[in-house]
Amino acid sequence: MELPFSQACENNKDPILEVLKTAFSDCTRVLEVGSGTGQHAVYFASQLPNIHWQASDQKEYLPGVTARIKQEGVTNQPLPVEFDVFADAPGGTFNALFTANTCHIMPKEGVERLFEHLEGDLSSVERLCIYGPFNDNGHFTSDSNRGFHQSLQSRNSDMGIRDWQWITELANQQGFELKKIHPLPANNQLLEFQR
Repeated sequence: MELPFSQACENNKDPILEVLKTAFSDCTRVLEVGSGTGQHAVYFASQLPNIHWQASDQKEYLPGVTARIKQEGVTNQPLPVEFDVFADAPGGTFNALFTANTCHIMPKEGVERLFEHLEGDLSSVERLCIYGPFNDNGHFTSDSNRGFHQSLQSRNSDMGIRDWQWITELANQQGFELKKIHPLPANNQLLEFQR
């Protein structure tokens, strides 16, 4: 099969990796939520060999992620597992969670459910890194983000760029503290949390 591909993933994987090297330096098992094309999953697994990197996504995306992981053959990487935030989280114990470009795609209730998992079946998670575009108290941080938000809303009114303050509030409710907001290229940010 032809592997799914995202140019944005190729563009942002190295800047994200630089943050993860420090943020996940003492982590051994990472759950990636919303692995999409699988490009991040295989790249981070190959660059962070001490981490067991578990990709996950909704059922419809698993064939593409599976094909990419099999093609790359990274030794510390199992095949992806199904994870819909409105259902149970994957089994296993994870001490970190990574997700990229999901909070603006999921409905708000989906984002809330993701965080609720962190006090339930993902209560072992101690480090949390969330990448994507975020607003600052309802304000767009760039014209391109404003345009992106409008295009998301035109596709589905449940989508849209979220405030980093709201994400932080959800994290705080589960015992996480915002360690740092990392500004990254293309008007994106990586929110780093620790519990």
